[in-house]
Amino acid sequence: MIAAWCWELIEPYLRRNLANQGVERPTRRQLLEEFTRVWPEFTATIGVQEPFAGTIRFKWLARLASDAMAPFLDDPMGYLHARYGGGKFKMNLHHGLHFVNTKNFKPEGEPRWRDVAELALD
Repeated sequence: MIAAWCWELIEPYLRRNLANQGVERPTRRQLLEEFTRVWPEFTATIGVQEPFAGTIRFKWLARLASDAMAPFLDDPMGYLHARYGGGKFKMNLHHGLHFVNTKNFKPEGEPRWRDVAELALD
């Protein structure tokens, strides 16, 4: 199962994929089949807003493969707080090279993410 909040981010992408395949009004079963097909290629990239030269930028902290996302999807605020502390976080979902959706999170607490090495994105 996937968290309901994440399904809401993914479902429009699945519907577009199916529409591109000629399925204008997909059934629940067709949506689930499409999800099963694409999910193994999903990644979630997690970043945090960081002050930079008088503005902000995103410091990218982690990229999770679909088979490693469960702890994050089950409790995103707890996951972020436990690993990185407080801050303004952004999670970007991708299917391969395709951007799917984004969601912001703002757990309270000390910003321990400052001590975490930045993820080198390709």
